[in-house]
Amino acid sequence: MSKYLVIVESPTKVKTIKKFLGTNYEVVASNGHVRDLPKSQMGIDIEHDYEPKYITIRGKGDILAMLRKEAKKAEKVYLATDPDREGEAISWHLSNALKLDEKKGHRITFNEITKKAVKESLKNARDIDMNLVNAQQARRVLDRMVGYKISPVLWAKVKRGLSAGRVQSVALRIIADREEEINAFIPEEYWTLDASFAVKGEKKPLLAKFYGTEKEKLAIRSKEEMDKIINQIKEASFSVSDVKKGERIKKAPLPFTTSTLQQEASKVLNFSTQKTMRLAQQLYEGIDIKGNGTVGLITYLRTDSTRISEEADRSAREFIEKNYGSAYTAQETQEKKNSQKIQDAHEAIRPSDVERTPLSMKESLSRDQYRLYHLIWKRFVASRMENTRYETTSVKIAAKGKEETYQFTVAASKILFDGFRAVYTDDTDEKTENNMLLGTLSKDTVLNLKDLEEKQHFTQPPAHYTEAALVKTLEELGIGRPSTYAPTITTIIARRYVAKENKNLYLTELGEVVNNIMKEAFPSIVDVNFTANMEMLLDKVGEGVVNWKTVVRNFYPDLKEAVDRAEAELEKVKIEDETTDVICEFCGRNMVIKYGPHGRFLACPGFPECKNTKPYLEKIGISCPQCGKEIVLRKTKKGRKYYGCENNPECDFMTWQKPSNEKCPNCGKILLEKGNKLVCMDEQCGYIKNKPKKEE
Repeated sequence: MSKYLVIVESPTKVKTIKKFLGTNYEVVASNGHVRDLPKSQMGIDIEHDYEPKYITIRGKGDILAMLRKEAKKAEKVYLATDPDREGEAISWHLSNALKLDEKKGHRITFNEITKKAVKESLKNARDIDMNLVNAQQARRVLDRMVGYKISPVLWAKVKRGLSAGRVQSVALRIIADREEEINAFIPEEYWTLDASFAVKGEKKPLLAKFYGTEKEKLAIRSKEEMDKIINQIKEASFSVSDVKKGERIKKAPLPFTTSTLQQEASKVLNFSTQKTMRLAQQLYEGIDIKGNGTVGLITYLRTDSTRISEEADRSAREFIEKNYGSAYTAQETQEKKNSQKIQDAHEAIRPSDVERTPLSMKESLSRDQYRLYHLIWKRFVASRMENTRYETTSVKIAAKGKEETYQFTVAASKILFDGFRAVYTDDTDEKTENNMLLGTLSKDTVLNLKDLEEKQHFTQPPAHYTEAALVKTLEELGIGRPSTYAPTITTIIARRYVAKENKNLYLTELGEVVNNIMKEAFPSIVDVNFTANMEMLLDKVGEGVVNWKTVVRNFYPDLKEAVDRAEAELEKVKIEDETTDVICEFCGRNMVIKYGPHGRFLACPGFPECKNTKPYLEKIGISCPQCGKEIVLRKTKKGRKYYGCENNPECDFMTWQKPSNEKCPNCGKILLEKGNKLVCMDEQCGYIKNKPKKEE
């Protein structure tokens, strides 16, 4: 009979770990959390020092009964939940639910599911770390307070079913602020000038870019400025004024953290953050490998750390030396200076065994599992390799005119030693094949101008956030932690506050309404610095420096005051359904505007007798410049706002910016609203004027 019981979170791990431990051990799964706060109420006893009221999660009774039965039979119970704050909290809940005493219950953690790591963890069994548990309790309680106090305010103001969250509301605000920046952006005109030169003895022309004068860089802002420069350059004599050679290195990349893995998988593999985490979880928990049984292929996937264990570092260097040569093995590796976050107890995300190359694993993995494993494996091996070295050449070309000497520049680089690029390249790697004839140039080289290419450009607004860019921003601002990035993004998309189209995240009409209410009524909740400071306090709880109840005691009174104030003010402005002049064709009533999951729509007030609904096309009081009918506010299928003709599809007029009723005095086209400016919809025209101030 088994003497020892090991409890893990996921059933997938059971098979993998059972194989390592033999007959003396029984391995069972808790299937994640077994206790939580109740869904029907906030579940926090405000009167008794904010004590959480935990209950058994519905449907977990049978699992708990089975675990109690197994725990009674065992001499020792090892709680082997995930090695992070949440895993620590699950172990604590299990310990309480199973009534384990200190002699019987032990906590073990392993960063990778390998025989050595699991066996080692049993030798280093410890007590449950209450600092980590309390950090998780504090996060859960704060999130619950925000969700259960603010969401009803949104229901009263907008519609039932909306939600607010401590981290999700800040993420929504970040996206909304970027949308405002984009909408207010005014493009500025600029020009570039490229020259191609014939070089004596060379078939290919030399391509160079206009820089300015010998003294300073010049920005060309208009066609007139460009014409003036070209007129002088056409008459100029050209010579090589300077040739500089040098060396440059590109450092080997750091191994992946949760954030950088999500970003790279999004850019390279086009995976959503949620998909990346799901696949990484599968690779961590164990894959059936032919001839080896179930094997955990990567280390724990929720980490802030770029640290690598000495053993993994050594085996990576041995692998590189054997397969690429000693010249490719890094003499020293750079480490990222880490802020003291709790997940730095882990290593970076890496293969559990570097000898398991992606190619040797390919048959055992699905296509997407293989692609993600390949990315993780390549990045880890590259992090232990030498830097790439380039030879750089930069050339200055003088164009001596009658009035001014202008300057063109050209630069190129070629690889002297590929280093880590033998394994891993990314989209920032330079194309090195261009202008390789630079090596033959000297100050005596004769240059003849072949052609000038002038191009007009307009500055571009900031890019919309992608999932990868949002994760990067959240990490830089200190908002959320590795385990929260993917669920936060998934939630704001699922709530339809944000629409995802072609990788980009756009604010929906519903998201705009919710964000405006949050900013007005709960400014501290959506304040980036406040949220980042709260994360830091939670880390301090995890380190045992701050008492978790102190954090909650300081937070709740301010939240309650803001909620009470918002409720009082909202009661004064209780929104009734807005009646329109659209008549219901079934019963003759005037239809009203209501909010749904996709934003506003028209509904018959006679519901439930009359269930007629139709899309709400909000007229903005401006005629279509193409056909003269009304311009209306429309939404894409995913909820992004735009302005189009009511006569669509016959008339295809559309714009993302709100049209005004003013025409451009230069070209007669419609002017669009951008922040506090009115801008001609024809970028080539470039007319801009200040928006008239509204009369008080």
